[in-house]
Amino acid sequence: MSAVVTSESSNTVSVPASTSLSSHALYINRELSLLEFNKRVLAQAQDEQIPLLERLRFLCISCSNLDEFFEVRVAAVRQMLMHGAGTTSPDGMTPRQTLHAVRSECLRLVDDQYRIFNQVLIPALADQGIRFLMPESWNVRQNRWLHQYFKRELMPVLSPLGLDPVHPFPRIFNKSLNFAVELEGTDAFGRDSHMALVRAPRSLPRVIQIPRSYAAANTFVLLSWILEAFMDELFPGLSVIASHQFRVTRNSELFVDEEEVEDLARALQGELLERGFAEAVRLEISQGCSESIEKYLASKFGLTEADIYRCDGPVNLNRLMSVHDAADRMDLKYPPFQSRVYQQAIGDASLFETIHRKDILLHHPYDNFSTVVELMKQAARDPAVLAIKQTLYRTGADSVLVNLLIEAARAGKDVTVVVELRARFDEEANIGLATRLQEAGVQVVYGVVGHKTHAKMLLIVRRERNGIRRYVHLGTGNYHPSTAKAYTDIGLMTSRAQFGEDVHKVFQQLSGLGKPVELDQLLISPFTLHKQLLRKIKREVEHARAGKKAVIMAKLNSLTEPKTIKALYKASQAGVEVKLVIRGICCLRPGIKGVSENIQVISILGRFLEHARVFYFLNDGASELYCSSADWMERNLFQRVETTFPILKKTLADRVYRETLAMALSGNVPAWSLNPDGSYVYLDKKGGKTLKHLHARLLKLSAR
Repeated sequence: MSAVVTSESSNTVSVPASTSLSSHALYINRELSLLEFNKRVLAQAQDEQIPLLERLRFLCISCSNLDEFFEVRVAAVRQMLMHGAGTTSPDGMTPRQTLHAVRSECLRLVDDQYRIFNQVLIPALADQGIRFLMPESWNVRQNRWLHQYFKRELMPVLSPLGLDPVHPFPRIFNKSLNFAVELEGTDAFGRDSHMALVRAPRSLPRVIQIPRSYAAANTFVLLSWILEAFMDELFPGLSVIASHQFRVTRNSELFVDEEEVEDLARALQGELLERGFAEAVRLEISQGCSESIEKYLASKFGLTEADIYRCDGPVNLNRLMSVHDAADRMDLKYPPFQSRVYQQAIGDASLFETIHRKDILLHHPYDNFSTVVELMKQAARDPAVLAIKQTLYRTGADSVLVNLLIEAARAGKDVTVVVELRARFDEEANIGLATRLQEAGVQVVYGVVGHKTHAKMLLIVRRERNGIRRYVHLGTGNYHPSTAKAYTDIGLMTSRAQFGEDVHKVFQQLSGLGKPVELDQLLISPFTLHKQLLRKIKREVEHARAGKKAVIMAKLNSLTEPKTIKALYKASQAGVEVKLVIRGICCLRPGIKGVSENIQVISILGRFLEHARVFYFLNDGASELYCSSADWMERNLFQRVETTFPILKKTLADRVYRETLAMALSGNVPAWSLNPDGSYVYLDKKGGKTLKHLHARLLKLSAR
């Protein structure tokens, strides 16, 4: 590894002039970068500019993110270590080194989560009349009501398990809340009882709002507190010495050899049954638990001290998310907003006529998703529509779009849907979705063996006066009306013949067999996107070397792919101006003299989740702007089917550029700036003045 010098005071990194662009010193560890992202999410919980209940929600999101980090990323690194992998990433860290670094960061992160909950949010919420009523503060009437709640709601569904040779340690489901109960005494059969397990009911809410007749408005009690308060009633005649909350997190990756199974859906169903009991990767336990019980529990899950995380409060803080919705305090939440509804999506106007005349651009959530729904509705009910083809990655349990696809199939149209069964954590829902579609006569395709179908495409084939015309919707986000209210994404509707032909060819590739086909406008992974991306970066390098202004700008969720990072370093060295808006993981180090001093990386977090992928190349004045379903990650560029599409209409391209890149990078909106050492600094003031958030600015524009 090349020598690296890091200055903690200036957050700078310097490398020798002779350093190779492949040097480990130039790459940030992916797992540590993801944890840095979660730190930024948690920082939102402390930002007093954000409404208080939204700050609680950000705390919960950071906890949920950490769950997924262990289920997916830590589990994957542990698998690498188990199989003897050495250096596995561009940063040069071995799996063992990565796990050690992750442990240190996660300990600090968990401590910060509980510190913010206990010392910042609980007092602030109490000041606003939103209280968490702990057992020691229950008055007689409250205690009586909660006792009745325990007997009425909890007792009938609880099944305490005493541990002895006849009742061995049970299988504990992934992320379920459990209690290790220390007991003293002899039970009805004369057995000495020392320990039992109680599982919190998954069917009941974890946060209970106390009725107004027993407490002030917006008073809440946690289910775990009720259980602990009346735990002794589960063990009549015995003494409960103590009870300790614990939760185990397990590897949530599904292992299916797609080339060996005949029915992918059936194979996945089998794996889903076992996912909840896969290899354990983390044990969370409430503080105050004895060392002997900690060791006992860890041994039962095959874990060590390095896998234990002690919680200074309720285990699983993300369950407090329900308080955000239940609390009747709109003044402590983001104010409601009315997104734009495209005028042609109202009434009886034909969207087909509009799209025939011009392209339509949608920037969600500022533009309402109802326009996409209206297009599908008109397609399902228009006798001139012959066929509909669509990809579905995540769509929601009761999607209006799925209902319309079924309606179209029952109306005699040819409907083909590519359902990605392996969308992580949505596998079960997508299997059910595929079954429902098939039962309605829809042709369901599961995509390509070894490659997830992550592309967002809708193709409508319509017979018109001059022959067959194809209408296309391409997007950066899922066909999910709910996330379209919370994620920022770009969608394009067009009837351009080249787009229709390209999308038609991609659907043929997904449903049939054949060699890669040449496309006119679209770039597609795993065939052309990465190659074309490198070519376009190289083209900017050539312009810079010729003394011309050269600019690369991109908005991404993540940047990890080494060859792309190396190409961006070369661009910086040639004098290309590189500006990146990357919400999550970034393995590139900006600001290193002689390597990346012309690269700027910022991250924007806020009310909405920044999700759109946009790529811009100045190209000597003949600028190109693309929107994409793909991040610049190995999985998106090589292991998934992704589509990247140009915005050809200049006014629309200018709008995307302005709203996703220029405004974000203007320096007039608060953003996190990435330092060369991998840390981030929050810039929310300019000249002593607090900046107005990008989302607020765009909401104001959309209201005009």
